[in-house]
Amino acid sequence: MSRIALYAGSFDPVTRGHLDLMRRSLHFVDTLVVAVATNPQKVSLFSAEERVRFIVGATDDEPRIQVRGFDGLLVDLAHETGASMLIRGLRAVSDFEYEFQMALMNRHLAADLETVFMVPSLDTTYISSSMVREVARFGGDVGDLTHPTVVAALHAKFRYPER
Repeated sequence: MSRIALYAGSFDPVTRGHLDLMRRSLHFVDTLVVAVATNPQKVSLFSAEERVRFIVGATDDEPRIQVRGFDGLLVDLAHETGASMLIRGLRAVSDFEYEFQMALMNRHLAADLETVFMVPSLDTTYISSSMVREVARFGGDVGDLTHPTVVAALHAKFRYPER
């Protein structure tokens, strides 16, 4: 039986930290479904379609990673895809309280679904999508923080020349 995990987030934009967790997840699952969330309460820099395309481009050499957009309940998507596990990243202690509450709610909604918390690698701990957006907004170098396709899209979005 195939072990399928679901890794969901806004990925606005996807960072090296996200990509690191995706690749490391493959050590204990057969398939990782990366679910790009549409959150009506947030204004995203990139559309859901763009975010899916960025992740596909950054992971296209790994056939065990599937990328798709979604809205609605994560537990419903997990059941639809056959996932038995949710992957969540914890960069700092401050992430834990929110993630813990979400894990408990997901368990309440779907007792058969486990949440696995992963910590980032040391060299990606400080990277967040919001920091990448902020640095890029002011013309800073984000080349080491995300995939080259995303870097080019950020340059185009904020209209400054690539370095």
